[in-house]
Amino acid sequence: MATTTSITTTYAGEFAGKYVSAALLSGSTIANGGIEVKPNVKFKEVIKKLSSDAIVADATCDFNATSTITLTEKILQPEEFQVNLQLCKKDFRSDWEAVSMGYSAFDSLPKSFADFLLAHVVAKVAQKTEQNIWKGVTANAGEFNGFATLLSLDAGLPAAQEVAGTTVTAANVIEELGKIVDAIPAALYGKEDLYLYVSQNVARAYVRALGGFGASGLGSAGTNDMGTQWYNNGSLSFDGVKIFVADGLAANTAIAAEKSNLYFGTGLLSDNNEVKVIDMADIDGSENVRVVMRFTAGVQYGIVSDIVTYGIVNAAN
Repeated sequence: MATTTSITTTYAGEFAGKYVSAALLSGSTIANGGIEVKPNVKFKEVIKKLSSDAIVADATCDFNATSTITLTEKILQPEEFQVNLQLCKKDFRSDWEAVSMGYSAFDSLPKSFADFLLAHVVAKVAQKTEQNIWKGVTANAGEFNGFATLLSLDAGLPAAQEVAGTTVTAANVIEELGKIVDAIPAALYGKEDLYLYVSQNVARAYVRALGGFGASGLGSAGTNDMGTQWYNNGSLSFDGVKIFVADGLAANTAIAAEKSNLYFGTGLLSDNNEVKVIDMADIDGSENVRVVMRFTAGVQYGIVSDIVTYGIVNAAN
């Protein structure tokens, strides 16, 4: 009688957290430290922000309250998601053999076909999460409201901080980025964690402009007289504000905000995580393998008046 080999595996506790963490935290925005991560949000978390007006007054002999303290709050409530994937082992067998010889999953060689399948799922979930963070729409299956959607619905966003967008090119990117910086409130400009979160096409246009675009006043040889060879994937800034390339942002859009004002919430370490790889051979005799994953994810910001948008139409204004 032939030996039956089963790869059915359930990952629970620490191992479930490992795979879910890899899926949710390996997207470029979170992996590169672009926003604050709040783990262990079981259901919802209240984000409280405190602000005050002028607190210094002329001295007197009496106690006179000198400021108005304003406490605002936002609700960070991650939504529940799942992955139900079915793959045929025959389609992946040759890839699996090649992968086991050199492909790295979580910085170590995969020790089983189950690891290979999960690495595939993790990459897909990470990509979708990155997109959801910035432009997700909860009405769409598999998505939560991203920052662009939340801001487009927030009546508290000052109209002066909603900058109209256009198609950004190397010819106009300097002017368009300037509009965003000009709209940043004075109290925010110069803050250590203030970023210009820009889409890929805006970043590419800026890099090309700095490489030499005479109409922008940069000279024909560009930065350091190196032309288009100047950029080596290093850091970018504009008028003293750091630029963060947010891969999930829609083309021709940008957001200026403090990192400490943008939050990603998840229950990635809580007990509702579930990761399973189920070999269907012993169940229905097929060559299929099913991957099951459950997790939660969502985003929120603290103070909307400390945010500037570009190319994001606010229906409330």
